[in-house]
Amino acid sequence: MAIGLVGRKVGMTRIFTDAGETVPVTVIEVLPNRVTQVKGKDKDGYRAVQVTYGTRRPSLYSKAVTGHYARASVAPGKGLVEFRLTEADKTEVAAGTEFKVDLFKEGEKVDVTGTTIGKGFAGVMKRHNFGGLPATHGVSVSHRSPGSIGQRQTPGRVFKGRRMSGHMGVVRRTTENLKVVGVDLDRNLLLVRGAVAGSEGGQVIVRASLKAGRRANRKTVAPLKVGNAPSKDPAKAGKK
Repeated sequence: MAIGLVGRKVGMTRIFTDAGETVPVTVIEVLPNRVTQVKGKDKDGYRAVQVTYGTRRPSLYSKAVTGHYARASVAPGKGLVEFRLTEADKTEVAAGTEFKVDLFKEGEKVDVTGTTIGKGFAGVMKRHNFGGLPATHGVSVSHRSPGSIGQRQTPGRVFKGRRMSGHMGVVRRTTENLKVVGVDLDRNLLLVRGAVAGSEGGQVIVRASLKAGRRANRKTVAPLKVGNAPSKDPAKAGKK
């Protein structure tokens, strides 16, 4: 299923298994996701399901956005997120449908997308893991400098994409193949093993693992049967 859930990263904790093993988990609060629009191939050019989550005062939105929520008979939420559907996906939902945390089951593999924590302005050693210049032998006040960044008259410029100092963090990142270790339907909590990108309170998107789905599809495909290869022995070939 291509549809996921939009939630809020609460923080990290740990749980203990029956064998006494400590498992680090990320707690994600997933309030019911309400479907605000279902896009189709004929009208919109692609298939997708648009959802919102949480609540927000209607006065904070424009009349156009408020009308969009009212058309679907859905209370205004904190934002709108789309989940693309493929042609092979036979999912059929209607506006106003709610997806809850039980969309995922314990033991299932998921991909979690979030925005990394901002680190401010950082140098090349922190931002790109540069080794820096020697600490002795004539190096003066330039131990953490990036070194040469360009060439001479030709080309006479610094190429785009050069790894240099700059703003670090606040980028969209997806952590793949995380195992769901707990689903709390009463408190709308999803426990995922490991860490995910983002700070506490940040928005995260949980989807079914793409790689796990591909592996499952490969297992369901019947293996190709290869017949007996023709013999390369001239004596055996002449008996045919």
